[in-house]
Amino acid sequence: MKKIYIDAHEDPVVVKTHTRVSEALLAIRENLLMACGGKGLCATCHVYVVEGPDCLSPLTPRERLSLDMLCDRQPNSRLACQCKVLQEGVKVALPQGRFISGTGDLERLIGRRAEEKILNPSNGAVLIAAGKIITRSRLAELAFVNVDIAEMRTRSLSHSEDAQPLATKPR
Repeated sequence: MKKIYIDAHEDPVVVKTHTRVSEALLAIRENLLMACGGKGLCATCHVYVVEGPDCLSPLTPRERLSLDMLCDRQPNSRLACQCKVLQEGVKVALPQGRFISGTGDLERLIGRRAEEKILNPSNGAVLIAAGKIITRSRLAELAFVNVDIAEMRTRSLSHSEDAQPLATKPR
């Protein structure tokens, strides 16, 4: 069993070795959209590894491609759905902002100010800055987000069909 620390949470999360960081985040009920279903195709599980990057599994080619698309990528960026906890000493922080799964998420907020940055799930770009009023005209401008998400889900399904079952590793 390994402990992982999540910024802004006092207590660590205890996970089994080889557990994905996303599972630790979900264990403390962090809002983690994972729009692609955990296949490493989107930015919605993007985290910053504050401590212990060498305690995680290496970057996968798929993760590297997805990280290259991120607007707010840093050298310590990882996708929580792709990296696994191998040793003690991992601490992660979540990017500031809220990912959306489509512009429908914002319709009930029309006329209000965004309490935090509204982020594109495909690349982490800021769609609406914190403090800005969410308007119908801005939602119309963001129609491309729905198309991007539909395309991402289609890619995710095609990756699922191509995937081979993984061999179980002894622990």
